[in-house]
Amino acid sequence: MTDSKTILITGASSGIGAATARRLADQGHTVVLGARRVDRLEAIRDAGGDVHIDRLDVTDRADVTRFVDAAVSTHGRIDVLINNAGVMPLSMLDALLVEEWDRMIDVNIRGLLHGIAAALPHFQRQGSGHFITVASIGAHEVSPTAAVYCGTKYAAWAITEGLRREVDPSVRVTTISPGVVESELAESISDPVARAEMKAYRANSIPADAVARAAAYAIGEPDGVDVNEIIVRPAMQR
Repeated sequence: MTDSKTILITGASSGIGAATARRLADQGHTVVLGARRVDRLEAIRDAGGDVHIDRLDVTDRADVTRFVDAAVSTHGRIDVLINNAGVMPLSMLDALLVEEWDRMIDVNIRGLLHGIAAALPHFQRQGSGHFITVASIGAHEVSPTAAVYCGTKYAAWAITEGLRREVDPSVRVTTISPGVVESELAESISDPVARAEMKAYRANSIPADAVARAAAYAIGEPDGVDVNEIIVRPAMQR
């Protein structure tokens, strides 16, 4: 690996975040992992590579700023921020699980904005950088029980596309929209109707490393190549 980069990943303790951390570390990058479950991050760090960990709550703007600034202070610069943290407690709207709606808004939208706000000044000062947003196929289609979740992921897609249109071309911007992926996301579903439907829906899924490979591809392209959007889903998913 000759083009080693310093890459920050939020929500890195499991699923897509953990798989992406492992793949990028194996490729020789310096990876800085943020999540609330530090014990999970320690296991990734102990597996090898230039891996650094930090407890992070993406819903806390000051904490995200601290996370990013600390990485810059330690490593001199940051090259990529992967905004991956997300939650998916699905339910029908008439279940009125408003606190769960608020949680999705806080993590999936505000968490993304906090990451952009923290990293963008560094990228602008450096004259280079790369934002990667992990959205969802839910940014492109809406299904029952997923109205709020899809709304947050459409917002993530729209914010990221707006960022791409606004920033100088020296800052690259990528949205990755995964379909059904093997992960713990469905475990947060408390509504019994949504939980049963999601169990059937997830019968065909792809490993999290399939999404990690997409992220690695976008990162590995030359500076003049901006991979704007990737949709990765099971071949069986229609």
